[in-house]
Amino acid sequence: MVSGKRIFSDFKVFSRGYLRNKFGLFFGLIFPVILILIFGAIFSGNNTGTIDVYAQNQDTGAFGQNLGDRFLSALNESTTLRVITVNASENFPDYLAAHSASDGILIPQNFSANYILGQPVNLTVYGNPTSSTSGIVSGTVNGYANYFNLQRFNGTMIIGLTSATVNTQQTKYIDFLIPGLIGFSILTSPMFSLVNISSEYKKTKLFKQLSLTPLTKMEWLTSKVLWYIVLTIAGFLLMVGVGIFAFGAHVTLTPWLIPFLVLGPMLFAALGMLVGTVTKNPETAGVIGNIVTFPMMFLAGTFFPISIMPTYLQTVAHGLPLFYIIEGLNNVMVYNNITGAIIDLVVVAVITVVIFALAVKLFKWRED
Repeated sequence: MVSGKRIFSDFKVFSRGYLRNKFGLFFGLIFPVILILIFGAIFSGNNTGTIDVYAQNQDTGAFGQNLGDRFLSALNESTTLRVITVNASENFPDYLAAHSASDGILIPQNFSANYILGQPVNLTVYGNPTSSTSGIVSGTVNGYANYFNLQRFNGTMIIGLTSATVNTQQTKYIDFLIPGLIGFSILTSPMFSLVNISSEYKKTKLFKQLSLTPLTKMEWLTSKVLWYIVLTIAGFLLMVGVGIFAFGAHVTLTPWLIPFLVLGPMLFAALGMLVGTVTKNPETAGVIGNIVTFPMMFLAGTFFPISIMPTYLQTVAHGLPLFYIIEGLNNVMVYNNITGAIIDLVVVAVITVVIFALAVKLFKWRED
């Protein structure tokens, strides 16, 4: 039987040792805050690569032509934007919000008629003015609008642009950086720590000694998970506080964040335990831990949106567990997209159950 008393006792011993370790405290709490301060201060918003942008064509056509379709086709042929069309029956701003997107293009109903008759018509470009992609989207659409104007009217501005936003609170890069670095902290602290602990304990025969105590494998691992949940919540509060008070970040704090702050540490503590368990020595465990961890750090949307990555890297990102944690945090804290957050949460929960079950099954007090 699992004993809460034994779990709590092991939790106290482990937490005291961790708090005395200045190296662990630095990387668990202070390092993510330093990253927030650095990126929040110097982020420039530069981008490369193809950007996904939603577009809705409400143009009904005129004189047998639908120039809205032609305009979107021209945009899609560029190397800058990849146009994802949205059905004209959808409420476009609501659609963008539901898909956690700030970039969009709306072509009005009278686009073809006005263009053919030489009457001014405006395209609406949705975006967050200070995000890393919105300036590129707006500039690209403006360039193609100028090209269409030049083709028929020698550059006279017939097609113009109107700017709009999906969520007026999304005003700073720091709003998107905070969820990413919370995910970074959820990944690194339990992952690296449990990889090292499990491999070192195995090498030094500490697991063999623990097998002689009443403490079970499940209780030992559970106490570690509980500690990293506590550490994650402390880091979360610290990072959100720095983001709000140092940079004026606008983030939504709701109870929907709690499942991510619980399942995330549980997932990566179990993954770290699994890596340390199946490897033969601490050196090999460290290498494999880095191979698993570093791609997630940079490809899961920690520091920049995956929409600016090449398509093949976006595919890779969707196979990384950290992507769904960061995406879920963004959906809750930035986009207020609870439906999307629930989908991310289900994916994280399934992965967590599988990894935790494997860690418990393969974890042995004694080597064969």
